[in-house]
Amino acid sequence: MLLKDIRDYQILFLGLFLVLGIGTRDWTLRPELIGVAIATSLATQLILSLVTCTERSRSIGHWSLANDKGQSPNFRSALITSLGLSLLLRADHWTTMAIAAVLAIVSKFIFQVGDKHFFNPANFGIISALILTPDAWVSPGQWGEEWWYGLLFLGTGGMILQRIGRWDTTAAFLGSYSLLEAIRNLWLGWTWDVYWHRLMSGSLLLFALFMITDPRSIPNSRIGRIVWAVCIAGLTFILRNYFFVSTAVFWALFALAPLSILLDGFWLAPRFTWQEKDKEAGVELLTPNSCTDAIHRVSSL
Repeated sequence: MLLKDIRDYQILFLGLFLVLGIGTRDWTLRPELIGVAIATSLATQLILSLVTCTERSRSIGHWSLANDKGQSPNFRSALITSLGLSLLLRADHWTTMAIAAVLAIVSKFIFQVGDKHFFNPANFGIISALILTPDAWVSPGQWGEEWWYGLLFLGTGGMILQRIGRWDTTAAFLGSYSLLEAIRNLWLGWTWDVYWHRLMSGSLLLFALFMITDPRSIPNSRIGRIVWAVCIAGLTFILRNYFFVSTAVFWALFALAPLSILLDGFWLAPRFTWQEKDKEAGVELLTPNSCTDAIHRVSSL
């Protein structure tokens, strides 16, 4: 049976990666931190949705969670954010994970232009934890360089990108970054095994397939997405090779996230909506019209 929402596949695949990483890579990740990330993300999403619901209800005269387009809050996105944090962020204390989760969800409600948030929530939470706490870190090499991880990420990520139509972003990022690394490799006279060693990273593929392609925070137009992805690849290359920042991809995405809004102004295109993609797939959508429905949606996840 096909899942009802494209995000259901993301949740399934990210959960699979989490189990696979813990089982095969011997990560030092405590189960309680995963629980904190999930619970905090969902709770924050619920609280902010209710606050937004209350403010809007005062203006329209009746109680409703639906926005101006009749779309209700969906807690799948918060769950995806929490799984992304669990996969990438490491911390010694549960409070650090809670801070990352809260700020990740809050960023969707605060950093908006024209009803569109431009920071990737998981990436915002990671960078916030790195800046604000003393015990947070990211391990870009946690997946090693085994080829079968790459095939798994490409297969699952490709399935999602085919449905949401964002292959261009991944191709532009990986293509331009690979080209820059190849030029540098030739310039320094290194052998090609060094080049492949720098590219064969499971974390790099996860970033390119599941984070940089978030359709709600990247440019709407295809040309905008390509320009944006090339810029991120260029900044990643500079930070990694000239400033020796091991987490360069996350800092590059964070720094250039606002560029998405500027590119939307240059190249106009319809904003991505999960509901429209589900309609194209023939999925019937239900729109709850009360705040009580939102509580039931959280409890049913």
